[in-house]
Amino acid sequence: MTAKILVVDDERKMVKLVRTYLEGAGFKVVVAYDGQEALAVFRHEQPDLIVLDLMLPEIDGLDVARAIRRASDVPLIMLTARAEEADRLIGLELGADDYVVKPFSPRELVARVRAVLRRVEVGPAQPQVITAGDLTLDLGRREARLAGRPVELTTAQFDLLTVLTQRPGQVFSRMQLLDAVQGEAFAGYERTVDAHIKNLRRALGDDPRQPRYILTVRGIGYKFAEPEGGHAG
Repeated sequence: MTAKILVVDDERKMVKLVRTYLEGAGFKVVVAYDGQEALAVFRHEQPDLIVLDLMLPEIDGLDVARAIRRASDVPLIMLTARAEEADRLIGLELGADDYVVKPFSPRELVARVRAVLRRVEVGPAQPQVITAGDLTLDLGRREARLAGRPVELTTAQFDLLTVLTQRPGQVFSRMQLLDAVQGEAFAGYERTVDAHIKNLRRALGDDPRQPRYILTVRGIGYKFAEPEGGHAG
């Protein structure tokens, strides 16, 4: 089945270029040129992935992302011309799965789209289930539950939590986590892991000052807490 991509940007030449490359890669593409139109097309077309520019007329891209996240966990790649790291991290904290800084290569964007879609493909027929204390991850259904209650996670958050819970107590550097989640490590993007960890802790109700699940290992990265009786440091 051909994946449908929604591309949202007010630069029409950019949209045309991105559309050409995505369609050349075999994707179906729908477009929008402002925030209000983006939400309308999103509701009508139900895309498999959204490429969303942060700087939009009518409704700002961050507000569009907030509205989308309230309704759906559809994969989201943000485009930004802003060089400031803080702006990119805000997008990730809102639930973006990845981001691309302008100017960018259309081929790079196509590669990012493919990478994110690979991560949301349906798992094996016989789903593997990871249980860590009162947290359960169903990898086949891509569902997380905490004490029996569903936990809403984005694609990147679910994948990151899967890596951590598969090896409780093992310390992962930020670059190792990026490599495991994205398939390749992007130099200089280590801080994106911190944004995803912040979101994960919020979703799990974990106090960042005294976390029960995801522990910070100062100067290195993160680890998932070992069960009682283990040797967590």
